[in-house]
Amino acid sequence: MVRGSYPVKVTDELLQDVTRKIVEKFAPEKVILFGSYAWGKPGQDSDVDLLVIIETNERPMKLAAAITRHCRPRFLPLDVVVKTPAEINQRLKAGDSFIQKIIKEGRTLYER
Repeated sequence: MVRGSYPVKVTDELLQDVTRKIVEKFAPEKVILFGSYAWGKPGQDSDVDLLVIIETNERPMKLAAAITRHCRPRFLPLDVVVKTPAEINQRLKAGDSFIQKIIKEGRTLYER
């Protein structure tokens, strides 16, 4: 955290605002909240974890960085993971427990 900064209180309203910004600019198929905020156990140092499922040819890390820059209110700790629908399906078929948990237990903030 930047010296002199303050933590942003993560509320449903803030999550809706971040989701709206993602949907308006990037048009994803789905946005899922996962991690401590989705499981209901955020700590003082928790970040907001989002899985953004989007059809794209752009490199996932580059798109995740663009989404983060576009959406983040100052000092909001945001971690964005970008996957295509095909990547999600492949990971689910391969038994990826990380993706399975997000899909099963995550909180869907938006779905087209």
